[in-house]
Amino acid sequence: MKPFVFVLLVLLTILLTVAVTGAIFYLLVKRYFDNQQKERLLEIKMQEKKENLSIVSPIRLQAYERMALFLERISPNSLVMRCYQPGMDLKLLQGVMTKSIRDEWEHNLSQQVYISSAAWNLIRDAKEQMINLVNSSAASMAADADPVSLAGAIFTNVAQNNVPTDKALEYLKNEVRQSFE
Repeated sequence: MKPFVFVLLVLLTILLTVAVTGAIFYLLVKRYFDNQQKERLLEIKMQEKKENLSIVSPIRLQAYERMALFLERISPNSLVMRCYQPGMDLKLLQGVMTKSIRDEWEHNLSQQVYISSAAWNLIRDAKEQMINLVNSSAASMAADADPVSLAGAIFTNVAQNNVPTDKALEYLKNEVRQSFE
């Protein structure tokens, strides 16, 4: 073999070795920096999530508190005591109680964003059951019946069944315990 070809082969072998070594080094360094970048992005996301939780958790807790208050306000005892005024007739008391339930509901509609769908559905069902309880109790009475007897009919229905708001309130309490333990 001619010395020129031999030198050329040696140079090509060296260049090929350097190129392969350089490519391997480049790939290793690139992978290292990519992993470093991924870890940094993950740390940033974790920090953002932690910051978001520190903001959202109090808002979520407040939503649970507001919905618990809603359920307490529409419970039969609270509703009757808050709505009854001396001199009311049966239809007026019925209207005031159903309006009170609906007004409370509309005031708290935005809270559904912060609580679970299951909790929201139970709260909505409790609201509907309370409206139905008031209306069915009123419908079972004579039009000229004393409004105090409407309260009695509501309490009788609740005693025979269950308080519609109790199940939803208990679910809310359990969900808060699970979420914030």
